[in-house]
Amino acid sequence: MKSVRELAAEIVAREGGFVNDPDDPGGATNHGVTLNTLRRLGIDITRDTRIDVTDVRALTPAQAVDIYVEHCYRRTGIGALPEVLQASVFDMYVNAGANAVKVLQRLLTSMGFPCNADAQIGPQTIRAAQMAAEAAPSHLADAYGIARRNYYYALADARPASRKYARRRDGGKGGWITRAEEFIAPKYRLTEAQHHARVAAWD
Repeated sequence: MKSVRELAAEIVAREGGFVNDPDDPGGATNHGVTLNTLRRLGIDITRDTRIDVTDVRALTPAQAVDIYVEHCYRRTGIGALPEVLQASVFDMYVNAGANAVKVLQRLLTSMGFPCNADAQIGPQTIRAAQMAAEAAPSHLADAYGIARRNYYYALADARPASRKYARRRDGGKGGWITRAEEFIAPKYRLTEAQHHARVAAWD
């Protein structure tokens, strides 16, 4: 498995640079780190006693990696999950926060390994994930990736302003979907026709 810092660097590359999209609930973002995140963590990049959009713009890729490793990986307990899950859960945690853990918990419960969907990686969730990994070592990562993809589609179903993240202007798969499918074996990725059928009701 790649190191945590290598995984974080890959996430930074996926996230891209500074964006301030009014349709994005996260607001101003750089390398995937939002203004709200900097404020919540008390990180004043410019050291001017204010945490605002200027700090988001000034954030470097290396600083983003540090934030992800400490706050999205170590402090969340992702490292205690089976190795097969860590990269995808880590990536989704950066993208969707604690919902990444809820998606996993609901999946584990549906697989017959019950755990509370409390968004916390505690002993119950760790044990359920270990049991699922032992029972389906070749399928757990794919199952999580598919559940993640379904989460994004459902989010876009419920919030029309977010649909552009799941479907490109030309109708193809948007960034949310392609990102989830990076962690799914090719045979489980949707064809373009299947994707078009899934989002047809949005028209």
